[in-house]
Amino acid sequence: MVKKPAQARCTFTPMQIKDSVAIAWQTVKVNKLRTGITVAIIALGIMALIGIITAIEAMNQSLRESFSTMGANGFSIRYRERNFFGNNNSDDVKKTTKAKQKERKSNSGRIIRYEEALAFKNRYAFPATVSISVRGSFNETVQFITAKKAFKTNPNVSFQGGDENYLGLNGYKLAAGRNFSFNDVATGRAVIILGHDVVDKCFEGNAQKAMDKVVKISNRPYLVIGVLEKKGASAFMNLDNVAITTYNNIRQVSSGVNTFSIGVMVPDFKLLDNAVGQATSLFRNVRKLDIQESDNFFIDKSDALAEKFIGFLGGITGAAGAIGFITLVGAAIGLMNIMLVAVTERTKEVGLSKAIGATSKAIKRQFLIESIVISLLGAAFGIILGVLIGNAFGIVLGTGFVVPWGWVMGGVLICFLTGLGAGYYPASKAAKLDPIVALRYE
Repeated sequence: MVKKPAQARCTFTPMQIKDSVAIAWQTVKVNKLRTGITVAIIALGIMALIGIITAIEAMNQSLRESFSTMGANGFSIRYRERNFFGNNNSDDVKKTTKAKQKERKSNSGRIIRYEEALAFKNRYAFPATVSISVRGSFNETVQFITAKKAFKTNPNVSFQGGDENYLGLNGYKLAAGRNFSFNDVATGRAVIILGHDVVDKCFEGNAQKAMDKVVKISNRPYLVIGVLEKKGASAFMNLDNVAITTYNNIRQVSSGVNTFSIGVMVPDFKLLDNAVGQATSLFRNVRKLDIQESDNFFIDKSDALAEKFIGFLGGITGAAGAIGFITLVGAAIGLMNIMLVAVTERTKEVGLSKAIGATSKAIKRQFLIESIVISLLGAAFGIILGVLIGNAFGIVLGTGFVVPWGWVMGGVLICFLTGLGAGYYPASKAAKLDPIVALRYE
């Protein structure tokens, strides 16, 4: 009894794949209009996804650079947590004004008084740099008046008070002039250090010209003793549009000062946890808290500030994914319709191919590859446009060129699967065509 030879498994050689891709490319070029519409729909979905993700990456990079001013080895002590978008607690929103005032008077989140901040700085024995600061306002106007002309900024300058360590702890460097001296801080002298943008408006960008000049803030004269190097703007703040004086001067001229902040920077990241522990213990002692009482202040690690803010942007990523998914579903439907039309138009071609020996699997493979090629073309255009649009936003923020490689690879994979899924039914339909019936098709 003669055994029938075992049928070889169907495998696709690299040459077969190469030929199929070449034929698919020729078919795509012949049907430019249909292909262009489908590619545009796919590209739109991928562009929305990659563009938004790229913009978010640029924003994240900018935020990390802006909020992590002390680097990974710094932290600050505040009377309450930073909240950039208002109060996000829905229960707290429902509270009456009276209830909120009562809460502020309680131990939870009690303001940091000047005496407490100064006591902490003088008694903190850990090998670290300590700075005291206070916020003046975010809407000041800086004026410089000469005999010929008056220069002034917009009313959006951030007016801050610090000490001799404030610049170093917040990542500022001097382009000209000097830092605050101990006497400047102790006496609250009317001296000021201006940010790069303020110098641009008042002194036409000339840092040396600004030195030893007198500017006015709220009609109060200040002697310019320093100018800061350009630091750059983040997604949500301009770090160059600042005017910095001493915290004691803010205390003298502003009646609205109600709380101080304390910044601490250790020389080595490995010392950070010990520094935070000792700072917590000391500040509890300064505030005379009983061992059973909980902390009525908050400690923010420098990097954690950026991560907390970045967390608010997470929802945008989900929205981008939803936009991309909806668009790709529409593109998949459109691609399937185009492939079904292609099967109908090429019925005779399929019959001829089968008549000269093409197998059903070969026909199916050909239509699948055409569908995938169209889908990947959409991915290519969408990714390029998305990265460019996202980085255009990054240029505004002054960040480097960002490419979200994980999402790019994910986009390619999604489009591959979209092409595979949308082309499977039309390819199967083409593979099942009877060659005799196909040849007679009109």
